Amino acid sequence: MMKFKFFLNFEKEASWLNQMAAQGFEFVGKSMGYRFRPAKPENPNIKIDYRTFKNKADFKDYCTLFEDCGWKHITGTKSSGAQYFKKVKADADEDIFSDADSKAGRYKRLSQMYMSLAMCYLPIFAVLITTGAIDAAALINPKLLYFTPGLWEMSGTDFWGAFLFETPFALFRAATWALFPLIIILFLIFSYKVEQQYKKTTR
Repeated sequence: MMKFKFFLNFEKEASWLNQMAAQGFEFVGKSMGYRFRPAKPENPNIKIDYRTFKNKADFKDYCTLFEDCGWKHITGTKSSGAQYFKKVKADADEDIFSDADSKAGRYKRLSQMYMSLAMCYLPIFAVLITTGAIDAAALINPKLLYFTPGLWEMSGTDFWGAFLFETPFALFRAATWALFPLIIILFLIFSYKVEQQYKKTTR
C-alpha cells in the first residue's frame, strides 16, 4: 500500500508512522510516497534522522552504529537525506539522539537543503529571462501571454473567437513560465519553516 503525505516536522512524521503501525500497516520504505504492508498491529518506536553521505562506506558505518545500539535502519540511502529507524532491542535508548543539539541539527541540514535547491533554480530562472525564453513582464501583464496579432484591438465575435481559441495556449504559457518562480518560492518557504523548527528545538 502506498500513501502520499508531506512533512516538515520529523516528530509529526514519526508519530504518523507509529500510528499506521498501530493500525496494522508496517512502514517498509519511501520513494514517491510511503510504502506499507499489512502486518500485526504493534506500537513501535520509529525515529527519523536527516543526513547525506559522500560515499557508501560512511553510510554503512552510520547504519551499523545505530544497529549496534538497537535501532534497525528501515529505509533511506546515502543521498536521500531522510533516514528512518525502528527500535528493535528492549534495552536500547528511547531516542536515537543523545542531546538536543544533535536532534535539532537534522532540521538545520534539511533547511540548508531546501535553500540550496532554491539557489540552484534561481540562476536557471535568470538565464531563461535574459535569453527571452520566459517573458517576465507577462507574469505581471497577462495580455502579453496572447500572441494573436491585434487581438486586443478586435471586437465582437472576432475578438471572442480569437480570445477563446488562444486562451488554452496562454494558460499553458503562464503555467510553464510561472513554474520556476513558484518552485523557488516554495523551497524558500520550506527552508524558512524548517529553520523555525530548528530554532524551536534548540530552545
